[in-house]
Amino acid sequence: MPILSSCGAGSAKGFGLTSGVKLLTYSVDFLVIAGGAGGGFSGGGGGAGGYRNSFGSEPSGGGGSSESSLTFTSGTVYTITVGAGGAGNSSFSSKGGSGLDSSISGTGITTITSIGGGGGGARDTTTGVAGGSGGGTGRDGNGAAAGAGTANQGFAGGGSPLGSPYGSGGGGGGGATAVGSNASGDNTEANERGGAGGNGLASSITGSSVTRAGGGGGGAATTTGSVQAAGGSGGGGIGATDATSASAGNGTANTGSGGGGGSDGRASGNGGKGVIILRMPTNGYSGTTTGSPTVTTDGTDTILVFNDSGSITG
Repeated sequence: MPILSSCGAGSAKGFGLTSGVKLLTYSVDFLVIAGGAGGGFSGGGGGAGGYRNSFGSEPSGGGGSSESSLTFTSGTVYTITVGAGGAGNSSFSSKGGSGLDSSISGTGITTITSIGGGGGGARDTTTGVAGGSGGGTGRDGNGAAAGAGTANQGFAGGGSPLGSPYGSGGGGGGGATAVGSNASGDNTEANERGGAGGNGLASSITGSSVTRAGGGGGGAATTTGSVQAAGGSGGGGIGATDATSASAGNGTANTGSGGGGGSDGRASGNGGKGVIILRMPTNGYSGTTTGSPTVTTDGTDTILVFNDSGSITG
C-alpha cells in the first residue's frame, strides 16, 4: 500500500484527508484528564484532575483555550499514562489524597501532562491542596486558603470562612470550568453547609457531548435536615453530613472528578480515575495498542478511549 506523508486530522482541525492511503505522519487530537482527588475528613471536597483538550475549538479547563494537536509518526510508540484517583479517608483531621497525573509521551512530541486534583482539607483551619483543580478548605476553616488550580487546567477550591466549633462546612472542590463554592454557616451546628463542587467541562471528542472533571462537594457536621453539598457536574461526589447515614460520594470513575468531603461521623469520598481520549484519521491508525482502549469510529476518524494506562503505536 502506498504511504503518504500528511498532517491531516480528519474533522478534528479541519485538515484534508486522503482516502485509501496509509499516512506516515498524522495529526491526533487529545483529551487528557488526570485523576481526581479525595475529599478531606470533616472537610473540603476533592479537586478535579487537570483537563487539557485539543479537539476542535473546545476549551481546556481553568479557562484555557483549545491546544494544538499532536503529530504522530508511523512506527513510533507513544506511552499513555492514566492517573489514579486520590483516596478519601475516615481519620480525624486527615486531608484527602491528591489524584495522580495523566500524560501522553513519546519520541518527537512534547509531553502532554495534566496535573492530579488537589485533596480536600480537613477540620479546623486545614487548607485545601493545590492541584489540577484545587481542594476545598476543611470544615470550620476560619478563612484558611483553598487549594489553587493549575492555569489552563482547572480552578481553585472553595473556602470555609468561619471557625470552630460550629462555624461553616467544608469548601467545594474546584472543577474544570468553575471554582468550588464557599461553605456557609452561622456558628451553630444545625446550619453548617458545605460548598458545592465546581462544575466540569463538556467535550464532543468521542462524537457525543460528555461532561467530566467536576469537583467534590464539601462536608458538614449539621445534625438537622439532610442538606448535602452537591458535587460538580461531570461526576463530582456529594458531600457528607452527620444528618444522614451515607458517606460522601466518590468521584465518578474515568472522569477525573473529585470525591465529596466527609463529616465528623462519615468518611470522605475517593477521587475518580482519569481518562485519555485520542482522535485520529482512520487511515493513520495502526491498530496496535496496549491497555485495552475502547475503539470506535466517527466519520473518517478513529477514537480511542484509554481508561487505563497503555500505549499506541503510530
